[in-house]
Amino acid sequence: MKDADRELLKELVRLDVSQTDCSDTRKVLETCPDLADTLSNPLVTHDEKRAVINKLFPESMQKFMMSAVRSGDVERIGDILDEYDDILINRQGSIKAVVRYVTPLTESQQADLRQFIMDKFDKEDVDIEYKHDPDIIGGFILNAGDLEYDKSYRTSLRLMKDTLQNKATEYVSSVSKSRNSDIISVLKTEVRDFDVKSGATETGFITRLGDGIARVYGMNSVMYGELVEFETGIRGIVQNLEEKTVGVVLLGDDHGLTEGSSVIRTGKRAGIGVSDELLGRVVDALGAPIDGLGQIKAEDYFPIEREAPGVIERKPVSVPLQTGILAIDSMFPIGRGQRELIIGDRQTGKTSIAVDTIINQKGQDVICIYVAIGQKSSTVAQIVNTLKKYGAMDYSVVVCASASDPAPFQYIAPYSGTAIAEYFMSKGKDVLIVYDDLSKHAVAYRAMSLLLHRPPGREAYPGDVFYLHSRLLERSSRLDDEHGGGSLTALPIIETLAGDISAYIPTNVISITDGQIFLESELFNSGLRPAVNYGLSVSRVGGAAQTKAMKKASGNLRIDLAQFKEMEIFTQFSSELDQSTTELLNHGHMLTELLKQPLYNPLPHYEQVILLYAAQHDFFRGIPLDELREYRKDLMNYIRSYGQDIISEIEENKVLTDDLAERIERILTAFEE
Repeated sequence: MKDADRELLKELVRLDVSQTDCSDTRKVLETCPDLADTLSNPLVTHDEKRAVINKLFPESMQKFMMSAVRSGDVERIGDILDEYDDILINRQGSIKAVVRYVTPLTESQQADLRQFIMDKFDKEDVDIEYKHDPDIIGGFILNAGDLEYDKSYRTSLRLMKDTLQNKATEYVSSVSKSRNSDIISVLKTEVRDFDVKSGATETGFITRLGDGIARVYGMNSVMYGELVEFETGIRGIVQNLEEKTVGVVLLGDDHGLTEGSSVIRTGKRAGIGVSDELLGRVVDALGAPIDGLGQIKAEDYFPIEREAPGVIERKPVSVPLQTGILAIDSMFPIGRGQRELIIGDRQTGKTSIAVDTIINQKGQDVICIYVAIGQKSSTVAQIVNTLKKYGAMDYSVVVCASASDPAPFQYIAPYSGTAIAEYFMSKGKDVLIVYDDLSKHAVAYRAMSLLLHRPPGREAYPGDVFYLHSRLLERSSRLDDEHGGGSLTALPIIETLAGDISAYIPTNVISITDGQIFLESELFNSGLRPAVNYGLSVSRVGGAAQTKAMKKASGNLRIDLAQFKEMEIFTQFSSELDQSTTELLNHGHMLTELLKQPLYNPLPHYEQVILLYAAQHDFFRGIPLDELREYRKDLMNYIRSYGQDIISEIEENKVLTDDLAERIERILTAFEE
């Protein structure tokens, strides 16, 4: 700090300006950004500057402002006020103590209390303010520094009530085991411990509040990611740990909170209540139901931030997770425990692929979690109705942080969804989670970080935005049998602008995931649905996530399509083509038409294998493209009628043996004839 700034700070201390007047001064300077230039302008006379200061600023600040004008430090006023705030806060937080009581303390009790505070905070003297507060019923509450000692009867009664309610719930759930003597013993214990129920709580108070962010002084031992509770009952998550203050994001409305409102540590990391009752429900980012179907009783509490399983705890991805989409299952297979990115522009069918995959898990013993981040509430309602229509909500959970929710809710939603998924995975279940979408998640985190005054980096995102998604997606894995054998498969969705997959967030997530399915606007508009770009899409797990039957039936499908695309571009201006080129183009057109698939119509595994086998062995040759869809529909109806043994063998063994291939050829030939 410069000498001139130090002198101005001393003058503020000497004038003993209140924190309210400092806040008013800061508001005037923020509201009138040109005011500092006016007061620094040498062309404006001294009297004119004095008139402006007398008109706009509190009386206690006018002398200070004139001193700042004379020293030419008007631009530094904001920093000087921040330093003075720290002095006021330090004076308020460590010297003064407040005691709330019902029955006045005796002189000896006051002397003991004074000595306790002096010893605790290592002070030679302490200013104690006594306030009569009948609301606490009895006992007392001491606030000193950032600690609160709650020895009130009100708190003890509340804790007793909570304990008795929990015990009553346990007894109701196991009536056959409960006895009156047990209840009596609980009551005796609670009454005996009445006076020792309450204790010291680390507290702080708000120094600045706005835009869903609270800057809190105190709570020196608070942890990053810890839940704190404000005096109005709403909670927040600690996101910034600074020298004297912490930055807290509010998980709710700040109505009723002001500068000076108290904050209490909970000692718990942010988490979510989980249980099997979540299945079929729509919840918000905190796990509270928003579907109007009643409360959800939690069996356990899972932290939303959790360390990813280590390499030793995992096993290779080898079990397929069928999406029911022919183009994906044949060329870009997804395995249980994999992370496959769905990426593309707006309105290219990204969510449709995810919803189709969820619908296809019916009967596959897979729990599905759909996390909607920044979506319109009406859009989420449509997805929920679709899942209900196809019977998929029975094994699904929808976590919704809509566009109208504050940025902190959108930030924690995918972590809350993952905590729910990990609960089911810990029970040995296979889980699929869809993050729709992480682009909006990154934007919400950027907004929150900038409000917390974190330095912006590329595209104004904070420097840890890569870690934001990597620590989320690393939690997806397939555990070995010693650790439960469950799996968590992730389908993150990223929205691109004009197909630019080299932008900041897309490249980040591409480098984290095990492959991507790239959807292209041009293909979508040309009628190819799903609009998968076969050149830019890839699965890094590959054939390990395919059944042997699918691997054999798909053959060189991707190579054939690549050759077709190359030849189509090469021959688009040719008038005469030789026979081999014509056959290659016709085969490519047939494959492209075969891979088209209607919305919400996932194909079972056996149907995919039979259709691919038929296509690779030229059973669709000569059929007009506009008749192919009806032809394949009739073919599958025929096989369901006369080839149930073939279907059963494919579904049970997942292997395409020579004998099975021969029987498939016979039934295909019979249908042709």
